[in-house]
Amino acid sequence: SPPPGESLGRAFEAELTQILRQQCWNSMSWDSIVPGFHEPGFQICCPGLSHSPRSSSRTPLMMACTRKNLEVIQTLVEHGANPLLRNKDGWNCFHIASREGHPEVLQYLLDASPGCWDTESTTGRTPLHTLCLVFCLLSRCHYTPDSRDRCGVTPFMDALQNGHVGIARLLLHKHQACPTAVDALGAQALHRAAVTAQDGAIQFLVSELGVDVNGRATALRIPALHYAAKEGHGHTIQTLLSLGADIQAKDGKGRSALHAASAGQRAEAAQLLLRAGLRDAPDATGTLAQQLARRPELIQVFQETQIST
Repeated sequence: SPPPGESLGRAFEAELTQILRQQCWNSMSWDSIVPGFHEPGFQICCPGLSHSPRSSSRTPLMMACTRKNLEVIQTLVEHGANPLLRNKDGWNCFHIASREGHPEVLQYLLDASPGCWDTESTTGRTPLHTLCLVFCLLSRCHYTPDSRDRCGVTPFMDALQNGHVGIARLLLHKHQACPTAVDALGAQALHRAAVTAQDGAIQFLVSELGVDVNGRATALRIPALHYAAKEGHGHTIQTLLSLGADIQAKDGKGRSALHAASAGQRAEAAQLLLRAGLRDAPDATGTLAQQLARRPELIQVFQETQIST
């Protein structure tokens, strides 16, 4: 009888070779892997390769899960590859497949190793934090609602700060996510979406879910408008104002959104706020927003405002 693996054909061999080459796997010679695959008794958990969570090396199965070729993954598992092994960051194959967003790979891994979903990385992140397609996990797995990583970030927050409103809806309806949950610093999904300029997510939170557009974050009581101003997101500032954000709002230190824009050296944001009617005023320490300006274009914005008034 032919040696095990001979019937896999050249196409499979080329695919596996390409995976190993593209991943620049230097922990052992890739030339020694593919030919050996056809030898009797070959083990996918290759000799000389450490699979402990402390190892920097990834297994061939982990590499295969970065691609969509289910045939390669199935063959590796059928020849003894262990989906539960973790890399140095604590990620197993299910973490990796979740990140890549291939539902057929996720389904297969769950069939091959039903417990592979129940894992956390070294920073406390579950596959639910990193997935691109949530439905498979929510329908087949049993994650705790609003599970958090070490920064207190929930999957719902992750989805919205990256603009995935559809995933957020799914988490809300299928996983009972809390839209006003706060991270370790006290920021809600609203504030995180303002930082990343996800206007659609902000519209969803405020218009559909009734989240307070003037809600405060952290011990400094910072509104979402301040976050958008600090990052220089002009369109997000306009979105927040259109949803009822208080342009006169000040944080716990008496700083306005204009102070935030000036601290970030954001000339366009400062100009937008001034044109919308916000006037410079001292914060709790007596500091004007104009005093924080360092860049010439921002200094010019304040000078032009003084001339016009």
